[in-house]
Amino acid sequence: MTLQPLTRPARLRPGARVAIVAPSGSVPAERLETGLELLRGWDLDPVVAPHVLDVHPELDYLAGTDEDRARDLQEAWCDPSVDAVLCARGGYGVPRMVDLLDWPAMRTAGPKAFVGYSDITVLHEAFALRSGFSTLHGPMIATEVFLKDAATQESLRSTLFEPEAVRTLGLGAAAALVPGRARGITYGGCSSLLAADAGTPQARTSARGGLLMLEDITEDPYRLDGILTRLLRMGALDGISGVACGSWEGCGPYEQVRAVLHDRLGGLGIPVVEELGFGHCAAALTIPFGVPAVLEAPSDGGRCTLTTEVPALV
Repeated sequence: MTLQPLTRPARLRPGARVAIVAPSGSVPAERLETGLELLRGWDLDPVVAPHVLDVHPELDYLAGTDEDRARDLQEAWCDPSVDAVLCARGGYGVPRMVDLLDWPAMRTAGPKAFVGYSDITVLHEAFALRSGFSTLHGPMIATEVFLKDAATQESLRSTLFEPEAVRTLGLGAAAALVPGRARGITYGGCSSLLAADAGTPQARTSARGGLLMLEDITEDPYRLDGILTRLLRMGALDGISGVACGSWEGCGPYEQVRAVLHDRLGGLGIPVVEELGFGHCAAALTIPFGVPAVLEAPSDGGRCTLTTEVPALV
């Protein structure tokens, strides 16, 4: 089955109420407060879910229990006074709680802007497959890259408030690993999370017609090779129209990463862009998932871009 556009949520207006949740790792209180101040500076009204600052009693890498993390997200989503749900940080934990969510109830509540990346990749996939909602691969408000990087902040702010102004995406470093032009529906995220999610009961079985957005952090080249090989062997990349790669922070010398990407993705016969500018990096772009877009990878060394055919939010 070919991927189809997902239902887009509404853009935010001044005074919008946004819920902050922590579906994954434990959250430093001081970073959270700094992030909240930034949101207030955008004339948003952030509300922190009850368990965001919790720490699991035995597994301190988790922001509280699976049940409480799931409850926070579900209650925020189903609260009609909440206009958007933003994640505080990634880390690890979403695969433990994603199946505890009442997806029919969340689907009934309708779409909202949802922002996160890294471990949040599993929720991007779940919102797409179980609710049919478009989401935003963007920064989390209690992370250093969001708190310290003005370009990352502005990409998210523009996407939330003025999405028609940021339809063409791509930093100057973006280059054609495999030249070409492709059209498809955006999806993806952290490569290791996509591979870990693959084969689970509610996972994606086909991405035909998809434009894959791919990035990761601290995966050595041989491990990245294994991740991409798993996706290839199970047919998860069959029929995709193009690939846009973001950052590979801490994944070893980039020359080795590039060699792996070219070796594993170059044989697909589709355009592949490297260093588009999203993920675990400074100046990280906010990328909408579930929207039709065109990936340009000129063979003459021209600018490589991802242009959405519609704004990220309505």
